[in-house]
Amino acid sequence: GRRERGQSCPCPEVRTRLPVLRWLPRYSLAWLQLDLIAGLTVGLTVVPQALAYAEVAGLPLQYGLYSSFMGCFVYCFLGTAKDVTLGPTAIMSLLVSSYTFHEPVYAILLAFLSGCIQLAMGLLHLGFLLDFISCPVIKGFTSAASVTISFNQIKNILGLQGIPRQFFLQVYETLRRIRETRAGDAILGLACLAALAGLQAMKSRLPRAACVEPLAARVSYLIVWTCATARNALVVLFAGLVAYSFQVMGSQPLTLTGSIPRGLPAFRLPRFSMAAPNGTIPFRSMVEDMGVGLAVVPLMGLLETVAIAKAFASQNNYRIDPNQELLAMGFANILGSFVSSYPITGSFGRTAVNAQSGVCTPAGGLVTGTLVLLSLAYLTSLFYYIPKAALAAVIISAVVPLFDAGIFRTLWRVKRLDLVPLCVTFLLCFWEVQYGIVAGVLVSGILLLYSIARPPIKVLEGDVLLLQPGSSLHFPAIECLRDAVCSHALAASPPRSIILDCRHISSIDYTVVVGLAELLQELRKHGLSLAFCSLQDPVLQVLLSADLEGFQHFPSREEAERCGGADPGCGGAAPFTSTSESSLLPT
Repeated sequence: GRRERGQSCPCPEVRTRLPVLRWLPRYSLAWLQLDLIAGLTVGLTVVPQALAYAEVAGLPLQYGLYSSFMGCFVYCFLGTAKDVTLGPTAIMSLLVSSYTFHEPVYAILLAFLSGCIQLAMGLLHLGFLLDFISCPVIKGFTSAASVTISFNQIKNILGLQGIPRQFFLQVYETLRRIRETRAGDAILGLACLAALAGLQAMKSRLPRAACVEPLAARVSYLIVWTCATARNALVVLFAGLVAYSFQVMGSQPLTLTGSIPRGLPAFRLPRFSMAAPNGTIPFRSMVEDMGVGLAVVPLMGLLETVAIAKAFASQNNYRIDPNQELLAMGFANILGSFVSSYPITGSFGRTAVNAQSGVCTPAGGLVTGTLVLLSLAYLTSLFYYIPKAALAAVIISAVVPLFDAGIFRTLWRVKRLDLVPLCVTFLLCFWEVQYGIVAGVLVSGILLLYSIARPPIKVLEGDVLLLQPGSSLHFPAIECLRDAVCSHALAASPPRSIILDCRHISSIDYTVVVGLAELLQELRKHGLSLAFCSLQDPVLQVLLSADLEGFQHFPSREEAERCGGADPGCGGAAPFTSTSESSLLPT
């Protein structure tokens, strides 16, 4: 039947949960042209990167491509940021390598479980949990990951085989076997690194062509910009041609990628058990093996995506919803696991390419995903000739910018205590990634709790002592406040009453109320009083409802000082008082 007049329309809720409906009705031909260009440009970047990141994850290279298209399709419908592209990244590939033991079955199951966790977090609006991962922890992790991933590719640049993946053993074995370097791989790898660095520098210094300039100048700008933006694809293509030339001549000095299965992955549920030489590994054992990775991977994936989305949203003046991003990530990982994807997240590099290409809507992801599917269907036979040294160069050039050397100097200048979680995370990530992240979060939490337990307290001397806490009072802080009040009140000669200036206190809890009741009682034993001033309404209501014995409150600090903090009969406005026996203290 017809909707009755005045009945609310469900459209706003649908538009919130399905962001594609916000821009699709307004879609235009001009947007389509720009989205096509951006999608193709990102596609030329994602294909070589996907092959390279699968190497970082310790998986067969085709799994990088399997992980590169579903996120593009899902984010087009559920994502809130027009610039963000989902897919495999260096950071996520490193985490996958740490928790899946280089087994595709583990990696696909981790994607499925991570997606379920992210989806549940989005439905429960738990995006705020990301706020507890501090910037020093993130910087420490990404900087350590940059070093770890870069050094992990040195073996491919040098053409070394059989190098362990644990960082310290890797450093030792690489240095010990440096004389076994294959000259062809080393020369090609260094040449690719130099070419990538040169093209990146060219792009950063390229002045934008104005519309009034001659056609030749604009065409030249477009050619240079396209070459610099698609530098990964160009370098890999060039290296592949070099390797193919050697193959035709009958000698091959380069280490090649090798055969990659042709065709699209089957659409099926992830496997919840795995065959092993001594039997079958059940689902429960697989979950136990992945351990803390089931918490680290979903959170770090979301953190990367939201951080990227916020960065580009602020540049382009639009807002994102962290909980909606959780839903998009969750669906992308769940559906991705059906096509043999390992966990994916937002890519900063490809998102930057997307934005610089002038993308207008998330529809650009449809073009990128389609290009990946076409590569899987028709181009995998050509990937055989891609040298591993070229893919290593692509990875190194992508992760080197993640190392932020300036953060150490910045924190030393701004707040030196923040260097503690930064250094703890940075150093422990070289041992095990999960230990570094967990330890950094714990250290940051301890520093946060310490600042709550030891709030700054300003003390002013006078006829009465004035104490002014610098922040809200919660249960860890009450002992610190009691010690400060008693030490100053009783140590003064003669002992003096106290005025507690509460202008910065916006909330208190039950433990604080009990502590204040005990403090009032203790000061009365010494013939002293404690008065409160400038209480905010929520705090005042809590204290009045607690019915503290001897509680006095003055509206302002000046009235409290004029009345000596204790005499309700003075000439100013009368304080609020409570004189009944407190029920908070044991009798």
